[in-house]
Amino acid sequence: MGEATTIEAHLLSCLHDVEDAEMPLDVVDLGLIYGVRYDAAERRVEVDMTFTAMGCPAMEFMIGDVRDRLLREPEVDAVDVSIVWDPPWDRRRLTERGTAALAAWGIV
Repeated sequence: MGEATTIEAHLLSCLHDVEDAEMPLDVVDLGLIYGVRYDAAERRVEVDMTFTAMGCPAMEFMIGDVRDRLLREPEVDAVDVSIVWDPPWDRRRLTERGTAALAAWGIV
């Protein structure tokens, strides 16, 4: 995701509160968040997000959860979520915590 500012790192950490609709894991540890950028002048966050499958029936629900969570932050007035398919998601995107959690549930 590149070099993040302090506010971008904070906003990314806030997304640990957003759980995947089908997996018992948050969207960050699942590796669905590809980038978070903050524009202080516009108080706007841009999020690059992917899904484990193109046909995910919960896409809009999860996008709404990401948007709603970030809008709870006092420095955020607007959130744009872009869906990214390249590179495609795979298990290597999982964080260590994500891999451990899914292994504990017998998923990976």
